[in-house]
Amino acid sequence: MSKSHRIKLSHRSPKQRAKKVGLPPGSLVHLGEVKTAAVDLSIIEYDDSGLSEVKFADTAAWQAYTPKHATHWLNLHGLHDTALLREIGTRYGLHPLVQEDILNTDQRPKVESYGEYLYVVARYVNYDTDTLSVNSDQVSLVLARKAVLSFQERSCGTFEPVRGRLRSGRGQIRKLGADYLAYALLDAMVDQYFVVLEQLSEHTEELEDALLEKPDQESLQTLHKLRRATHNLRRAVWPLREVLNTLIRNEDGFFQPGTGVYLRDVYDHTVHIVESIEALRDLQAGMLDVYLSSLSNRFNVELRALTVITTLFMPAALVAGIFGMNFKHMPWLDLPHGFGLAMGLMGGIALVMVSIFWRRNWLR
Repeated sequence: MSKSHRIKLSHRSPKQRAKKVGLPPGSLVHLGEVKTAAVDLSIIEYDDSGLSEVKFADTAAWQAYTPKHATHWLNLHGLHDTALLREIGTRYGLHPLVQEDILNTDQRPKVESYGEYLYVVARYVNYDTDTLSVNSDQVSLVLARKAVLSFQERSCGTFEPVRGRLRSGRGQIRKLGADYLAYALLDAMVDQYFVVLEQLSEHTEELEDALLEKPDQESLQTLHKLRRATHNLRRAVWPLREVLNTLIRNEDGFFQPGTGVYLRDVYDHTVHIVESIEALRDLQAGMLDVYLSSLSNRFNVELRALTVITTLFMPAALVAGIFGMNFKHMPWLDLPHGFGLAMGLMGGIALVMVSIFWRRNWLR
């Protein structure tokens, strides 16, 4: 296991794909953002009689460890240590393509059967309230008959409730096998989707009120951020339905009949989330129409005001233009009150026009 060191975190880029150009299938190259400096490897093993938990200080300590209980859960935080992943793959007999997919952190949710184990990819999501963005981490699960291996880009706390139930012995998680543990981990990630969806919905409703009250450029930028966040959440959740559907079919027999009931419950939750996301997307699309309509209405109101003002001054300009012509003989030019009469004519015409505009609700 690599020691803790200073790293520079960089955003994931398609250019990283160039690292694998020309390499044979199964080559272990980490593709993605390094999200934790220190790699952390731990194991929890348990059965109905007890539980033991160990965090390994280095690779040698893990290699010398021998599980003592019926079921064990190996968890790795940090995927950039390819040497450690290769050793884990060798010890548990993971196919090179599985190891390659674990290191390629832009995988879509999927499930693959390799005979002795199932390989499941899911995505953990979190919502950043400051940037209004949904970020996702890849979580890879390997389900064997008596073991579960989980590989995470960083420690996110999603699986802590599962660890808490294992440590306290609450419920039936210790009495059941690795298949129930795999279900519990998937259920924890789906529960996090509900949290993110609720936060997104709250911000969308607040923005809707702001758009109806006073639409501006900042509201439009916020709307685009929320639509992008909703799209990212949908990308993480949508393929998970097929993953759970495949697990429910249980063609390889990794899940006990009793666990299938819980998997169907997670599937129902996923379908509910997908439907809520679609409703949220429709609402956001409608908000964009509301924004454009509000801008168009405001523009029409301002244009009408300018038109009214221009129309009011047109008769005055006409009168001023007539009396400004260079003729020697024109009415009112020689009168002592000619200027007052001309101004009164202008004002009278303006008042008549204002009265007409008011009756037609052009000034309201």
